[in-house]
Amino acid sequence: MVLASKFERVLLWAHEADLVERMCSTRVNDIFLPGFLLPPNVEPASDLRHALEHADVVAGVMPSRFARAIYREMLPHLKPEMRFVSATKGLEQGTLMRMSEVAREVIAEKFSPRIAVLSGPTFAREVAGGDPTAVVIASEDRELAVSIQRDFSGPTFRLYASDDPAGVEIGAALKNIIAIGAGICEGLGLGSNTLAALITRGLAEITRLAIALGGSPRTLSGLAGLGDLVLTCNGALSRNRSVGIELAKGRKLAEIIGSMTMIAEGVETTAAAVNLGRKFQVDMPITEQMGAILEGRILPREAIRELMERALKPE
Repeated sequence: MVLASKFERVLLWAHEADLVERMCSTRVNDIFLPGFLLPPNVEPASDLRHALEHADVVAGVMPSRFARAIYREMLPHLKPEMRFVSATKGLEQGTLMRMSEVAREVIAEKFSPRIAVLSGPTFAREVAGGDPTAVVIASEDRELAVSIQRDFSGPTFRLYASDDPAGVEIGAALKNIIAIGAGICEGLGLGSNTLAALITRGLAEITRLAIALGGSPRTLSGLAGLGDLVLTCNGALSRNRSVGIELAKGRKLAEIIGSMTMIAEGVETTAAAVNLGRKFQVDMPITEQMGAILEGRILPREAIRELMERALKPE
């Protein structure tokens, strides 16, 4: 919807053929974004070949668990001249890869792709409603990042260019874990002191891991780090925060997930983040405790007590 005014034609691919059919007839995505009309030049499609046939920019915004399979399905229709933008916020289970790494590995079977990553503090409903929004577009290919920045930016959607895709993607993925913790704090009736401590120390963990992967601490103090973290931990529209609230009420994780229309990426990202931290020997106590809570090995109040009673150390 944001890009409709920037491009002559926007193809919107979706897995659900019945949803695509309804979007074509009603111009509304009644499942994932009800209440907003698609612009006239946005064309919903359920056929990947058709969606990609004349594409200049290919933006991947699929849930992380489906990313590899969808990029593989896209592969026969991809061309070297295409520009790729990965906006999925998560890590791949097993490989522990960032989403741009998954895309690159798959597409490299055919050619070496030009990939940028896009992230920042964005709730879809607010973006669709035209609220001023700022995000980061990052690529080691500076020319690519600047070209996407120029082509995507508009009156309500501002992009900042970065050369740190690792930092941007780690910030995007791990903020969802901390947001589940923020929801737990809310559900337990804890106050602003606790939330401020969680956000601050959570950011410290995210930054340590990003640096271990070659990211810059400056990135994590910006929109893709602190900005996205504050939004997701405080915003009522945050799916991950909502999961935490329900966990604090004593509901089982499977029940919570089963009742949700959209995916809370932090649930699946947590296990991968724990393993990534261990692989690079990064101290991540909040992430570790979140993993234990999600696996049902510890109750939320017990996890908080363990965090508070850790050995004292300098900041």
